Amino acid sequence: MLVAAEASGDNLGAGLARALKARLGDGVSFCGVGGPKMAAEGIESPFDITQLSILGWVEGILAYGRVKARVRDTADLAAREKPDVAVLIDSWGFTIRVAKALRAAYPSMPLVKFVGPQVWASRPGRANTLAAAVDYLLAINEMDVAPFEAAGLRTTFVGNPALGIDFSKADGARFRASIDTGPDDRVLLVLPGSRPGEVARMTPPFEQAVALLREGRPDLKIAVVIAETVRDDVLGRISTWPFRTYPIEGDAAKFDAMKGATVSLACSGSVSTELALAGSPMVIAYAVDRLSYWLLRKVVTVRFGTLFNIAADEEIAPEFLQDQCTGPNLARAVAERLDDPQLRADQVARQSAALEKMGRGAGDPSDLAADALLDFLKTRPAAPSA
Repeated sequence: MLVAAEASGDNLGAGLARALKARLGDGVSFCGVGGPKMAAEGIESPFDITQLSILGWVEGILAYGRVKARVRDTADLAAREKPDVAVLIDSWGFTIRVAKALRAAYPSMPLVKFVGPQVWASRPGRANTLAAAVDYLLAINEMDVAPFEAAGLRTTFVGNPALGIDFSKADGARFRASIDTGPDDRVLLVLPGSRPGEVARMTPPFEQAVALLREGRPDLKIAVVIAETVRDDVLGRISTWPFRTYPIEGDAAKFDAMKGATVSLACSGSVSTELALAGSPMVIAYAVDRLSYWLLRKVVTVRFGTLFNIAADEEIAPEFLQDQCTGPNLARAVAERLDDPQLRADQVARQSAALEKMGRGAGDPSDLAADALLDFLKTRPAAPSA
């Protein structure tokens, strides 16, 4: 059983399913919760996971009843399918509740968490909470291992899946040709996020930033990455922008655009690692509701929100968070990079060095996760007989 509740988890689940199929062939079947990519691997979700795409504490409180209902649906699915193991992917608020429900109903079924909460960045007590709820953790950040093992949870670092993306077939020139743009023309790639809450908060300052940038650069081309989970929402929003945009859909087109854009303006998240792998200089932005931000400031212990900035312990990609996430601020930072090729080159080089610190080149995380999961199942002590 593979359980994912948002787009990034859907990617992870699909990759893990493919890797397990490659190792086990007809010896493995799946059930679970996920999105379109997991569905393509044969995992039919009992509900649409976009209703679990929740941003911030306030949205979490408002969605509490809905989350509880979906936890019940997931537990009911387990009751029908009787899986041998459950892998709960990212999405802390939802999957920790699923873990507790499955543990109560099926105490002998092994529970595996794929992606742990970043306890090295905030709320270290979650290490003990997770250790009490599951049997094993597949970690995507090397700094996860020590705190979770100290809490008594067996943990294996399998690498960040974003670091395993192969950009060798991505073609920036192909992207530029698709939007009728020459090799020396400036192109801004906008990535407004994959959750409804992110899109609602990020598109207004992004639109304002782009409008300001185009005032002095009327020839600037604007491409917008459209995540499947928010496709209709984003397409509807950018259709009202008073300048032409080029929607980018699908992973292949997205990777081409990342390689071919002059600069990227991105909602904070795993996409920042993808952009760094593609060699794109970027500006990062993020905002949540005010109460959630106030609470976050009480518990967050790191200086930055972008993983490669954290790994490097410096602000390589500029971050504009919360009140700093305004159209004029974003426009200024993007303009500096659009207008200065040397600044772009320096940022790309520093981003690349930070990726090395994060473990780039360690192997395909999906393959490593599949191998680690199978090894865990082979070596796990047998459950006591009833």
